[in-house]
Amino acid sequence: MNEFVLEQQNEAAAPQNSPKEVIRRLVWKICIATLILMAIGSATRVMNAGLACPDWPLCYGELVPAKQMNLQVFLEWFHRLDAALIGFSAIALAGLSWWHRRVLPHWLPWAATFALFLIVFQGILGGLTVTELLRFDIVTAHLGTALLFFTTLLVIGTALSPYQGTGTVGKLPWLGLVAAVLVYLQSLLGALVGSRWALHQCFAGDQLCGVMYSHIFGLVPPTLAILAVVLISWRTPALHPALRKLANMAGGLLILQLLLGVATFRLHLQVEPLTVTHQAVGATLLGTLVVFTVLALRDSTVSHANG
Repeated sequence: MNEFVLEQQNEAAAPQNSPKEVIRRLVWKICIATLILMAIGSATRVMNAGLACPDWPLCYGELVPAKQMNLQVFLEWFHRLDAALIGFSAIALAGLSWWHRRVLPHWLPWAATFALFLIVFQGILGGLTVTELLRFDIVTAHLGTALLFFTTLLVIGTALSPYQGTGTVGKLPWLGLVAAVLVYLQSLLGALVGSRWALHQCFAGDQLCGVMYSHIFGLVPPTLAILAVVLISWRTPALHPALRKLANMAGGLLILQLLLGVATFRLHLQVEPLTVTHQAVGATLLGTLVVFTVLALRDSTVSHANG
């Protein structure tokens, strides 16, 4: 077996305080914080709080704008606070990865550096969303970069997690990858619809209906891809239980996301928590597919090594 497979087999024996384990726990904590950050960002947008703090990086020239604090200011301020904490955590992740690089997988410092680059770029886009008065292309890129940062962390965390595959995945890694890419692209379309308020404008005056319908009809390819992942996972004998659970979770999240999308459309985005949940479930679905794909790729490596 190759070096990567031997590394997989020895992962379970890693001490709980080893650099690899410390970094793995840190990565998963940043993942959770990033998911929360995206939910808060969505709430900030639907509550029209994107410019509640008129300056950047401070808010009304203060770290904590106590005098101006209301719900909208709090959302924008807390969004920035969470982003700052994630930024410092990403710096710590990159620093630890390079400091302990001799006892870590060779790819880890570079992956951590890429994640740090993404969060720095994300911070720049965050500032531009304020200074450019919520320009739709910047807002869309802001969410797209956040999702890319989120998936990068998931790849790192999943690759570092103990896992021993069964070597029975077949084409599932590539199906999972296709499904994840399609969900990411669909998320970008959703961000474009939201940043341009396309649904409101279409219902109000038949403007930007093409943007809205691109998101609606764009759900077909990722839906088919996810269904293929679920069905083939069911039909694959001896599939690892973790992969089977992830496939079932993706199927359940898909159904929930479709129901939320229909409800959001029917209610014309008038129920803010529903809209926020729609985006959060979409990010969770993307994350589930990313984890599934990484584990399936690790599983296929075992299959090739044994073959």
